[in-house]
Amino acid sequence: MSEERFCLAIDLGSSALKVGAVSLTGRIATVAQRDYETERLPGGGAVQDAAAWWEMVRELSGSVLRDIPGEQVVAVSCTGQWASTIPVDEAGDPVGPCLMWLDTRGAPRTREAIGGPLMGYSPRALATWVRHTGGVPSPFGGDPVSHMLRLERDEPEVASAARWYLEPVDYLSMRFTGRAAASHASMSAAWLTDNRHLDRLEYDQALVGRLRLDAAKLPPLVATGSLIGPVRPEVASELGISADAQVVTGTPDLHSAALGCGAIGEGEPHMTISTTSWISLPFTRKKTDALHSIATVPGLDSESYLVANNHEAAGLCLRWLRDSFTVGEPGEFERLIELAGSAPPGSSGAIFTPWLAGERSPVDDRNARGGWHNLSVETGNADLIRSVLEGVAYNSRWLNEAVEKFAKQRLDPLRIFGGGAIPDLWCQIHADVMDRTIERVADPVHANLRGAALFAALGLGAVSREQIRELVPVDRVFTPDPATREAYDRLYAEFPGLYKAQRKMFARLNG
Repeated sequence: MSEERFCLAIDLGSSALKVGAVSLTGRIATVAQRDYETERLPGGGAVQDAAAWWEMVRELSGSVLRDIPGEQVVAVSCTGQWASTIPVDEAGDPVGPCLMWLDTRGAPRTREAIGGPLMGYSPRALATWVRHTGGVPSPFGGDPVSHMLRLERDEPEVASAARWYLEPVDYLSMRFTGRAAASHASMSAAWLTDNRHLDRLEYDQALVGRLRLDAAKLPPLVATGSLIGPVRPEVASELGISADAQVVTGTPDLHSAALGCGAIGEGEPHMTISTTSWISLPFTRKKTDALHSIATVPGLDSESYLVANNHEAAGLCLRWLRDSFTVGEPGEFERLIELAGSAPPGSSGAIFTPWLAGERSPVDDRNARGGWHNLSVETGNADLIRSVLEGVAYNSRWLNEAVEKFAKQRLDPLRIFGGGAIPDLWCQIHADVMDRTIERVADPVHANLRGAALFAALGLGAVSREQIRELVPVDRVFTPDPATREAYDRLYAEFPGLYKAQRKMFARLNG
């Protein structure tokens, strides 16, 4: 260990903060974690306290760095949730709560600016955005444009106090460096950069002007993967790390996951079972499938892209099940998995639709809701539990079909990570339902921490891109079981139709 160099890696999730000491070759030395909740507000509000995040970062950093010589900590790298917005002052202190990616209160403001009859958009706005960026702010809210418009139009006191509107990873980076900076990667969900030209470190003034946003409050852009600067002396002193430690640009969890799974070569896919879920792979060009809410976003450097999409609820479904029907004891997840394993594949015909928080891909419908279907008096407790695991996998298959059409290739094998990838059963269910080989990376719950550290290692020149895949071990491979094919194909054939049949009801009840 004496010769190892380390990165202080921070993974700011939607429900937990993880801080790790990770070597520049991806070895996870130690990790500390703190859970927290999102405050739900009337009208679609969802907020968190960004100041509390920073206090947790300081506390947990002190814990994980206790046994590592400060001079060996040469970098800081932040990753985590994206499409959330924190208004901060000149010093980087929050002047209001973080508007989470779940916060849809700004949707009316987005529709005022670019709404219309074509999938909720003005045809001209849709064409302009897709041509310039590859994507477009959602008319349903839940993205930085809707957040910023809401603050500017509906919360003038917060807006007047705000010097910058920052993504969570850029907020944490500013707390470390004192410098406001963002990248094409961290600002992906804002759809305000001309993604035809990733080397241009500027916002698209035509798009910013159409929204009537204050461009001066958008953080300056720097190259993705570049070094923002050293850690502030007072922070370095408090944490006991080198004053020369460099902070690399913050990255969305999508980007750190690609690195943390070793899936950064062209056509190498990865997927997650975290609070949410996605299927991604590196891509060579800007491309959009607006119908299925799939697009490429700026990638790991100024020359590449990543396929982006999202399921709003994956691991969240199992957490909801635990909290709603059990007492939520620490061992309840394991007990739920054990019970699910006792039910037959196909859950005796029960189908669970996992749209508990609405849906984004392959359909963009925040009004969608989950439910059980095809239950009978013979449906047992274990069937209901297993159907939740299978329902998430059906959703993954639905998305994977759209992504494969988008990428024009079969995605096989897929590397998997996230807390939901820890149980062998859930990985095997995904392999069986999707009929794809699933490779689980080692320490799947900490893949983003590993990715953040490897991102810093690339920025420092400590490793090369060609070394990344071999630095990420796979701990188990799950191959599809042919014995389950008939049951899963039969049930999955009904799955997309369940959404189509209920779409109008969702709009009436939840719109």
